[in-house]
Amino acid sequence: MSAPNPRPDLPDTLLRLLTAAAVAAIIAWFLLRGFLPEAWRTPGSPELYLAGVAGALLLLVPVAFSVAKRSGMSERPVAWFNAHVVCSLAGVVLIAVHSGGFLRRPPALMLLALAGLVVLGVVARVRVSREMARTFGAKQPHFPAPDEAARARLRELIAAKRQLLAQLDPAANEGTFSVNLPHFLRTPRLALAYRRLAAEEARLLGTRAAVSRAQGLWRPLHLLLAWLFVAGIAIHVVTVTFFAGYVADGGPVTWWHITAWGGPK
Repeated sequence: MSAPNPRPDLPDTLLRLLTAAAVAAIIAWFLLRGFLPEAWRTPGSPELYLAGVAGALLLLVPVAFSVAKRSGMSERPVAWFNAHVVCSLAGVVLIAVHSGGFLRRPPALMLLALAGLVVLGVVARVRVSREMARTFGAKQPHFPAPDEAARARLRELIAAKRQLLAQLDPAANEGTFSVNLPHFLRTPRLALAYRRLAAEEARLLGTRAAVSRAQGLWRPLHLLLAWLFVAGIAIHVVTVTFFAGYVADGGPVTWWHITAWGGPK
C-alpha cells in the first residue's frame, strides 16, 4: 500500500470542473436575474453590497498566497495554491453577482481583469506547467557564447552581485540566490539593485530564449492583470465609501458608506 501524498495537489480534472462550475454559475445568474427579487437586481442594494464584500475578501486569499510564497514562510505552499484557486473562483462568482448585471459602467472592467486572470491561471496550470516540466527535465542547448565585451560585463555583474549579497544575505550563494519579499522589506534599495543586476545578467546570457514565449509571458501578464484588479478594487472601495453621492448619481445611497461626497448640490 502506497503512502499518502504529503503534497495534496489540485488535479487538472478537478480544476477544469471547478472553473466550469464557476462559469456556469455566472451564466445562470445573468440568465435568471430577471426573475430574482428587485434587491438582487439593484446595484448598491444591501444584498449586492454584501456579495461584493464577500467576493473581495475571498479574492484577498490569492494576495495572501502570493505574500506567503514570496516570503518563504509558508510550510504548505500546495495547500495555499489550492486555496487561492478555489477562493479566486468563488470570489469571481460573487463579484459578478455584485455587479447587478450592469456591465456598461467602469467597475465592470474589473470583471474583465478577473476573467483574464482565470483564463491565464487555467492555461498556465493545464498547459504551460507541462511545458515547464519538459524544460526542467530536458537538456537545454548551450547558451550562445558572449563576445569579449559581454564576458567582461558579466564578470562585473557577478562581482557586483556578490558585493550586494554580502549585505543582503551573507549566508546565501550567489549562484542560487533570488530576492524575495523579506529582502525587499528589510533593505528595499539593495534588493532592487540586486534584481536589476540579475535582470541584466539574464539578458546578456539570453536565458529567456531557453523557454517558449508562453512560459516567458504568462506570469508577467498574470501579475499585471492581478495588480490592475487590485488597483481597480481599491479605487472602487474608496469611491463607494467616501464618494457615495457621486456613485449614486442623484439616486439613493443604499449601501454602507462614510461620506456622500460628489453628489448633486
